Parts: sequence; C-alpha cells; structure tokens
Amino acid sequence: MEKSQEKTEQKSKGFKRYIWILWSAFLIPLVSVAVLFYLIANGHLGYMPTWEELENPKSNLATQVISSDAKVLGTFFKENRTLVEYEELSPFLVDALVATEDERFYSHSGIDTRALARAVVNMGSKGGGSTISQQLAKLLFHDPAETKWERIVQKLNEWVMAIMLERRYTKEEIITLYFNRFDFLNLAVGIQTAAHVYFNKQPSELNIQESAMLVGMCKNPALYNPLRRLEQVKDRRNTVLAQMLKNSFINQHDYDSLKFIPIELDFQRVDHSLGLAPYFREHIRLLMQAKQPQKEEYWNAHQFSVDSLEWVKNPLYGWVVKNPKPDGTFYDLYRDGLQIHTTINSRLQKYAEQAVEEHIGKELQKDFWKEQEGRSKAPFAYDMTEKQINEILYRAMKQTDRYKAYKRAEMTEDSIDYYFHQPVEMSVFSWSGEKDTLMSPLDSIRYYKYFLRSGLMSMDPTTGYVKAYVGGINYTHFKYDMVFDGRRQVGSTFKPILYSLALQEDFTPCSKLPNIPHSIALPEGGVWTPKNADISKTDGKMITLKDALANSNNFISAYLIDRYSPGAMVTMAQKLGITTKMDAVPSICLGTPDVSLFEMLPMYCTFGNKGVYTKPVLVTHIKDKNGNLLATFQAERTEVYDEKTAYLMVNLLEGVINRGTSIRLRFKYGFTNDIYGKTGTTQNHSDGWFFGVTPQLATGIWVGGEDRSVHFKGIRLGQGANMALPIWALYMKKVYADEKLNYSQDEYFERPPNIRVELDCNKTEENQSNLDYGF
Repeated sequence: MEKSQEKTEQKSKGFKRYIWILWSAFLIPLVSVAVLFYLIANGHLGYMPTWEELENPKSNLATQVISSDAKVLGTFFKENRTLVEYEELSPFLVDALVATEDERFYSHSGIDTRALARAVVNMGSKGGGSTISQQLAKLLFHDPAETKWERIVQKLNEWVMAIMLERRYTKEEIITLYFNRFDFLNLAVGIQTAAHVYFNKQPSELNIQESAMLVGMCKNPALYNPLRRLEQVKDRRNTVLAQMLKNSFINQHDYDSLKFIPIELDFQRVDHSLGLAPYFREHIRLLMQAKQPQKEEYWNAHQFSVDSLEWVKNPLYGWVVKNPKPDGTFYDLYRDGLQIHTTINSRLQKYAEQAVEEHIGKELQKDFWKEQEGRSKAPFAYDMTEKQINEILYRAMKQTDRYKAYKRAEMTEDSIDYYFHQPVEMSVFSWSGEKDTLMSPLDSIRYYKYFLRSGLMSMDPTTGYVKAYVGGINYTHFKYDMVFDGRRQVGSTFKPILYSLALQEDFTPCSKLPNIPHSIALPEGGVWTPKNADISKTDGKMITLKDALANSNNFISAYLIDRYSPGAMVTMAQKLGITTKMDAVPSICLGTPDVSLFEMLPMYCTFGNKGVYTKPVLVTHIKDKNGNLLATFQAERTEVYDEKTAYLMVNLLEGVINRGTSIRLRFKYGFTNDIYGKTGTTQNHSDGWFFGVTPQLATGIWVGGEDRSVHFKGIRLGQGANMALPIWALYMKKVYADEKLNYSQDEYFERPPNIRVELDCNKTEENQSNLDYGF
C-alpha cells in the first residue's frame, strides 16, 4: 500500500514537473519577447524615437529660390528634397507602391504576420516581410547597419517603430512620408525631385509606367539606376506592373501593352551651374549666409547706409539663417526647406540670358576672334609687353584650383610651373558648346582671356524690384559676377550726375555753352584739359546741354565740373546710391571711378521715378517649410531731385536716344516708344556700357574683357553703342513680343505741370548731322 502511494506521489510530481516545463516553454519565450520589446520600446536596444520625434521626423529639406511668377529657379540643399502632399501624388504611384511593397498595407497595423512568416519559412527567397511602415521607420530613423547583428537589432526596432507610426499617422500620411523620404539617386531625394529629375514632371503628372519605374527603384536604387542599367530597370518596372496586375490595379490588357513600352527619360541634371539665373542664385546664397559687415565695410554693403548698424533686421545679410527659430536653434539654408521668394521674373530672365548669348556669342565674340587672328600678343593689346602679359597669366594661374591643389601637395614653384606647361586632356568652353581638347593649363588660361564678358541687370524703376540678373556669359566656366562684384570704369555713363547739378541751378536742356577745350588747374600743379574722342563740326560753336550729353562731349563736362566741383559730384553720386569710394578729382566728370552695375542702374531709375532713388529689391518675402512668413521686404526710397529736375534729366537723356550715341535704337532696331538712356565707353574701349530706361523697365549692361588690356583695337567695334546697346535692343524686342508680360510701348514719362521751360531746342540742320558714332 505504501509502495502504491509512493508511486502515485512520484507520478504526481512527474506530472507537475511536466506541466511546469510546458508552462516554462510557453511563458519563457513570451516573457522574453515581452522583455525584449519592452527594452526596445524604451530605447535600451538601439535608438527609439520619442512620440514628439515621430510627429516631427527630421528631414533635410532643400531651400527653394522662387521667381515672382512662381517658378523654382534653383535650390540649396544637403539633400535635394522638396515635400509633397498626398493629393499631389499620382494614384499610379500609390497603387504601384502598395502592390509591390506591401499587398496588405491597408489591413495590417504595421506588421504583416503572413508576409513575415513567409519570409521566415522561405529564408527571404520569396520576398521580405517588411511593410511600408517598417521601411519608412528605417528611412526615418536608421542609418545603414555596419554588421548583421546591428541589422537584426534594427529590424526589431523597426517593428516597434512601425506600430508607433501606424498609431500616429493615417495610411495616406505614411505613403506620403515614404515617398518624400526615399532617395532615388542622382541628387533626386523624394518623389517631387525624382519626378523632375527623371521625367521633368510633377508627381501628379506621372503615368503608369513612369510610376512603376520609380517604385521599382525602391527595392535597390543603386542596382536599378536608369542612367546606368536601363534594361534591368525595365525588367524591374515590368515586375512592378505584374504586381499591379496581380492585385487588380490594372487589367491584363493594360499589362500586356505597358510591358513593351520602352523607358523614355527626360533627365534633368541637378547642377547649380545650370538653369535660370545661376549668378543671381549664388548672390542670394552668399547674402543669406553673410556675416555682419564691419562698419568700415559698409561702403560695399549695398543694403545699408554708412552709419546704419541695423543689419540684423535684413535677412539678405544672414538674418533668416542666423536668427533663431522659436525653439532657439538656427535656420540652416541647406536643411530647413526655406522658400525664398524673389523679384526675378523667369520670362524676363530667360530673355535677358538669350539676348546676352545672341549678341556676344553669335556676333561680338566672332568679331573679336577675327580681329585678334594672327597677333602674337593676342588677346592682349598691342602696347602690352611680354613681361606684363606673363604677369597677368601667372597671376591668374595662382587663382586656379589646380595651382592651389599643387601648393597643398607642397610642390615647388618650379614643379608647378612645369606641370602648367604640360598638355593635358580637358574640356573647355566655346559658344557652340564644350569641346574636348589637348592643351596645357597655362594655355587654357590664355584661351579663356579671349572671351568677352558681360553683366546685365533689369529692374522696375518704381518698385526697385530686380527682374533679371545676368552676372556673366556662362556660370560653369566664368563664375565671377559682373553685376554685383565686378567694378569697372563707367565712362560717360557717369556724366548725368554732373548734368543734374547744372539742371538744379539755372540751366535747362537747351542752355548753350561754347564747344571749346576747357582747362582746369590742378591742386598739385599743372592743368588738365580733356579732349573729345573725335573732331566735330560743332567745335568752336555754341551747343546745348542736350547735344553735349547726347554726344558725350568732354569739353562741356570739363566746364561743368570746374563750375560745380568734383566734391559736389561725389556727394550727388552718394545720394544716388553709389557706395564705391571715389576720389574728388576733376577727371571724375569723365567717369573714371570703378563702379558696379548694381549701383549704377538704380541711379538711372531715379530720373524716371520723379527724382526718388529706390534701392534694388531682390527678395520680396521668405517663408519656412510650413509656409509661415519669416520676413518681408520693401524698397527703401529717398527723394534726391524735385520732379522738375528729374524730368529735365529724362529729357536730356532722351536726346541720347533720339539724336546721340544711342540713335541706332530708333533707326536700326525700330523702337518708337519713350526711352532715355546713355552709352559709355572707357579709355582704350576696355568697357562698353549702356543704360536704357522705359516707364516700366530699366536695364543696364556692361561688356568687356576680364582684363582691361583685352579689348577691341578701335572705337567702331569697341564703343558701348556696339558692345552693350544691341543686347538691350534684343532683350526689349523679346519683352515687348511676349504679351503675357504686359509691357507696353504706349507708356510715356509724365511731364510735371510746373515745367515752364522750352524743351524743343530747334536744332539746326548742321547740329542734327553731328550724330557721333550713331550708326
């Protein structure tokens, strides 16, 4: 009996042990999994985002530079990403993504157990088990794993993150986040950029096969790169189409038709050197990141007066980037997705760039090549010595990236000089496109010296809005900005400042002065007697101020500067926004100072704007990535002249167009509308200028060589009327031909009612024939 009871007890103990083992086998994994996911959820096994981070995942967003007509001129970015909303996605994109990456996307809560089990059983050979939500978690919060163990931990973390994402976001929001986050290669981050880069479309415009191609890249963008493996990309696209057929997003007929369609890319290379207004965009980038200027630098800080210290209020000197966000951090131009709304009109910008290319590339440069052909010193002037030429070339050599790289490698000057003389394969600029050649680096420097450069700026004379900005002939090869940074002798274009001093006194456009040489005693001793560029039939006779300015008469300029003093001209120039330092010497009346186009054009606008000087405006407002307004800008205005003086200056400068150095605008180009302006040609015709103003649009142009010693031999080709004025004519022809721009030739400069002087000077036939360089 005791033995039987003992056996029963042993059986009971064995059963209990068996039950304990069963429960342990069940509970231990369960508890282990629970503990594991507890540790994961609390960030003990790798990074786990907070709910706040899930609600606002960090993304590097490109800052957009936007034209006044809502065109994206360019971007600044760490990653070239622009966000879109779900409604902006093509429905084909959504269907393709769900069919290919997550068939049960709309029915699970972050983890697809069926797909996960299939992946485990088949060891991933029949597809992975990751849902779109898990893939999004990886895109948002994980960098590529360095080891298999690290990737396993990441996978576990992504399960938890996926569930958290599903709780926080709708299915539509998860898909949108996924498309906005994915890197499609070739600097196309996010679907907005990818659609533009590969197909030059908006995401909403993508058709079925284009959507399938982009979704196909999501499996492995490096492998399915359409710029490298087009056939493999097509096969992958067809796999996506097959998945869409399987999941009833398309029918058999659609699939059978679509799979044979070749992939047709419209690739848009992402390059800051390409696209509209590259010089302008670079100028904006530099201004947005500029440090606070020191007071002694305010002469060159065009947005401010010399005594102003309120730089921090203006985002064009770093306010938006440097001033803190509400959370105390600072804006990043390359990551925070700012929207910089500029004054540039994309159509005007396009026409301006075309006009520069048409005149310089198709005409002027050819004339210069022809003139320089066979010259041993070309492209430099005949009076340059070989020593001077070599100094110019070697100075340019030391500014090249190649030279700087050699210096960093601690090469000697002799070695550097040796390598700069050795021919190498290179691509160089030409007006017919880049050409491959064999040339020594030093020869390439001389080659580039041949090319004439240009700057053009166009602005609304009333608002100060800059409408077009062309800093050079080709940003890829000639990055120096000749609108803002370039300062060159302004020649006769400076004379209106002097004439305005006379009109503020008792002079009128028809006042007469003797056309004879005028000598000025110099403080340091001796006299200065400027000459005219050519002999005129009116020499020794009385001529009007209108004729004198129309033909850039230096005798009259010398008389006026002697009467009103160089200091008075400098003061007036400063009132007109010229911040460049100038010496108050008599020769200033002939335009000897080096001034930028950016400073000169607003001066010309002042006359037509009833005497009110208006500072140029480049940006109207800036928004953050959510569309919140950060800053707005309006022009600063200063009254310089009364309306009478301003209109008399308009009348004087109309004489330049109607009977002076710019008369070809009437007879060659056929303009009949109200225009005032001025040409300028500097010593040795190194610089050619033209400023032309209509009631609605003012445009200034400079043309010349990189070095002053690179210029035409004679005045016929080297004058401003031949180098710069034709660009204005070509540009304005295009502007007036575009009805969408709404620029009219019927606008006129309004004559103030208080003008009681005669403006028709009743010129004699003899004077009318004195059209110095008119044709």
